[in-house]
Amino acid sequence: MVSIHAENLGLSYKVRQKMTLGLRDRRVLAGGRIEGMGRDRHVTALDRVSFSLEAGDRLGLVGANGAGKTTLLKVLYGIYVPTKGRVAIEGRVDALFNIGLGFRPEATGRRNIELRGLINGWSPDEIKVRMDEIIVFSELGDFIDLPFKSYSQGMAARLAFSIATSFEPEILLMDEWIGAGDPNFQDKARQRMNEMAEKAGIIVLASHNHGLLKKTCNKILELHESRLRTFCSAEEWFGKQASSDESRL
Repeated sequence: MVSIHAENLGLSYKVRQKMTLGLRDRRVLAGGRIEGMGRDRHVTALDRVSFSLEAGDRLGLVGANGAGKTTLLKVLYGIYVPTKGRVAIEGRVDALFNIGLGFRPEATGRRNIELRGLINGWSPDEIKVRMDEIIVFSELGDFIDLPFKSYSQGMAARLAFSIATSFEPEILLMDEWIGAGDPNFQDKARQRMNEMAEKAGIIVLASHNHGLLKKTCNKILELHESRLRTFCSAEEWFGKQASSDESRL
């Protein structure tokens, strides 16, 4: 049974400095909180974040830019190792962070399907079986045999999403919604996400699009300056948002 359990997750790193006469170190990354002084300065990117997800959950991550949403996704994917707390994940995980990540610009879309499949551990036979379905779902048609670098952002997003979901990952992590502007494809992609969740999957989606989250998610986790502000049902969170908006009128 798939699950994600995070307990007091924390992630911090030292601010690297170089000797310079400039007014600031431009290598300091945005996001989190810069704390300490001098050589002891460090960035707290996540601070005491706890939550649990079970099969069928679709979690929406909300918060201002720099609140820690993308950092949390990368911890869940294993890109970052938490410096405090622990996270336990049961299930096969795939992620859509950067739609171009892992794609070869000079290779065709078809070849990139093969390469991504091999990277994900699929056998050649599995890739062959899934190839036509991926191409049809992506709606790329004859463009599948053109170089990836010739694709628009929407085309690249459709291909990336189609590959990532073709083998039904048990846990899918997404940073913002796919960049495909076609409403019909977005509806189709949303339906596939719902079907994945209904098949005992978990989806974690970071987005500023509250309308999308309201349609897609059953739980919301809100981060503020790297700390957990709220973890509750989507119905409760959006209800509070609506009440807050009314009180301002």
